[in-house]
Amino acid sequence: MHARLAFRALAAVALSALTASAAQAQASAQQAPQVSVTGVIYTQYQYSDAPIPAKSTFDMTRAYVNVLGRFSNGITTRLTTDVLPNGVGGNYVMRLKYAFAAWTPTGSSLTYKLGMIQTPFVDYEETLWDYRMQGTIAVDRYGAMTSSDAGFGVDGHWNGERVNAQFALVNGEGYANGIGDFRKDVEARVSFRLKPTDDNSRVGGLRATGYVGIGKVTTTGADRNRYLGQLSYRTTEYTIAGEYVSRKDAGVTGSIISAFGVYHFDRSKVALIGRVDIVDPDNNVASNNTDQSVPDPSAVRVLVRPRPRTTL
Repeated sequence: MHARLAFRALAAVALSALTASAAQAQASAQQAPQVSVTGVIYTQYQYSDAPIPAKSTFDMTRAYVNVLGRFSNGITTRLTTDVLPNGVGGNYVMRLKYAFAAWTPTGSSLTYKLGMIQTPFVDYEETLWDYRMQGTIAVDRYGAMTSSDAGFGVDGHWNGERVNAQFALVNGEGYANGIGDFRKDVEARVSFRLKPTDDNSRVGGLRATGYVGIGKVTTTGADRNRYLGQLSYRTTEYTIAGEYVSRKDAGVTGSIISAFGVYHFDRSKVALIGRVDIVDPDNNVASNNTDQSVPDPSAVRVLVRPRPRTTL
């Protein structure tokens, strides 16, 4: 009797060991490193009725090459190069846009990033706007924020993206302007979904979004502060959004107001987009606002774009 029980126990241990080995082998196969290479190219044809020599041109305005790595234990990496015209003789230059490692602990709602990372707001609004190929968003175009900077960041999302947020401690000079000095900028964004729609992504639904950026200018130590409030509504059919930005650079306080909309025709590859930006470089100087309609003075443009929509 004892011998039979011992044999059964030994058989159970052997079966458990074989099952564990098979599970570990399967897990190892599933966690094998994966590396993918993708690219995005922004190219266009433009005709202008202005009295200039280059009335009709083909342009390559931007090109990105992404090398994405996925490893075990929630570790990922990203390397993105940015190719753009340098304005001299039609030549192009290449620079680093993103280069970071990220870690998402198992079962966690937080992702930790270190390196040249996305800043908290620009990447979020480019996903909401979804037409980066048309041009940079207002806060990037007018120098209030940059899309990438070197530092440490934390991204988080909760309750099915009902709330998502990003925090970053960065150099503050942006990916195109060097590392700066010992001063660092603190940047944070949080977005709340007030009402759901058929778009359940991190930018979908009726959302209220806030952003704060506090920093100091390199060498001078002057203030570099940004405060932003945005209200947006996005479905799979259309997007509307508006935002107000207060910016302080040294002793000068200015503002940016931006509003945009997108409408996708049902069962079609055609979309209408429009955006208007109102920029006040100094709130204390009267009548110095500039009205910047995008992409043209009518602020409306018809685009043909394949679906599904993708972003960089």
